Amino acid sequence: MNALLIIGVVVSVGFLFGELAARLKLPKVTGYVLAGIALNPGLVSVIPQDFVSHTDFVTNIALSFITFSVGGTLLYPRIKDLGKSISYITFFEAEFAFLAVAIGFMIISPFFTGIESVSWVVTFLPMSLLIGSIASPTDPTATLAVIHEYKAKGDVSTMIMGVAAFDDALGIMNYSLAVAVARVLILQKSINMYTSVFNPLMVIAGSILLGIFFGFMFNRVTSLMKKETEGAFIVVILALLSLCFGVARLIGVDELLSTMVMGIFVVNFNPRRDLIFRILERYTEELIFVLFFTISGMHLKFSVLLSSFMLVLIFVVFRLLGKFSGTLLGAKLSRSSASVKRYTVGGLLPQGGIVVGLALMMKQIRAFDAISDVIISVIIGATVIHELIGPVVSKYALRKAGEISS
Repeated sequence: MNALLIIGVVVSVGFLFGELAARLKLPKVTGYVLAGIALNPGLVSVIPQDFVSHTDFVTNIALSFITFSVGGTLLYPRIKDLGKSISYITFFEAEFAFLAVAIGFMIISPFFTGIESVSWVVTFLPMSLLIGSIASPTDPTATLAVIHEYKAKGDVSTMIMGVAAFDDALGIMNYSLAVAVARVLILQKSINMYTSVFNPLMVIAGSILLGIFFGFMFNRVTSLMKKETEGAFIVVILALLSLCFGVARLIGVDELLSTMVMGIFVVNFNPRRDLIFRILERYTEELIFVLFFTISGMHLKFSVLLSSFMLVLIFVVFRLLGKFSGTLLGAKLSRSSASVKRYTVGGLLPQGGIVVGLALMMKQIRAFDAISDVIISVIIGATVIHELIGPVVSKYALRKAGEISS
């Protein structure tokens, strides 16, 4: 089967499953992931395994658009208006989820991974840090769909959407640091102050500087476009995002953090920001999501998933514990209302988008070859669970908070 025919099948089946999911009142992303699972070479022989093994190009472009859009939600006036409550809750729920999952996996994963004859420091510790870093982000799409469908309004609705927008950024930073430390542990380099602290910080600093540079370049280019068309903006976005992502990989800094910072710079300093991000949402977002999530489902290895089923449950349970305790502490320290303390966490369960991308990025790092399949299977399995139960829990929480009429 030729490549164009395969792409046609992937997009068609992904789109169809997405529409069916929407008819069943589920997020479209759930349908896309299920479409990928249905096309998985381990289940049917429609798509060759060789194609799935060479999809880095597509997933990298999709990731650059997704992280740029995440950065585009971090407008400074919006952050300022939300006040300290959202800052406290975002920090503690994201970091507690990271710590809870990482610690849980450090203790439990050796008994369920099926990986034998390995060192705890070289395998299970870095794997736990990597999986823990992916526990931080929240997918706001599912909760937003519930809020719009039922016209929910109130403090809990506002807090959920604000936290969901900002903890993606914190999650990417956690991921960048975890990747740097995990690489040191797996390659068994001597752990000194430089390799364990300064090198990860240099990677993060370099990523931020590179994102600022390309954000500045993007703003300069768009300022010179006098008779701009929406098509021209899409070309410029694709060109500079690809350059930012590619240069980041070339010089050894984090690609996702760079493209996210580029989005932050654009949304805060480009006078045409509303037009730019509206074009992305209108013309590229759904195609990017269909391709990205369907291909993500095709990466799932059923043999690894079956052996990692307990790890999926551990991830879901420990992430919930971290999100709940972090939200409660953040709300208490910021003196938020009782309803915010009790029900905000109900809208922070869905996971998709960026977390699948982070897992796929790990597979491209050769140092993680021994653990990347386990991580991908755990994350995709947990994503399906989160995207199925997330909207139901969000609706329940908003109803209990009195923001949805009975």
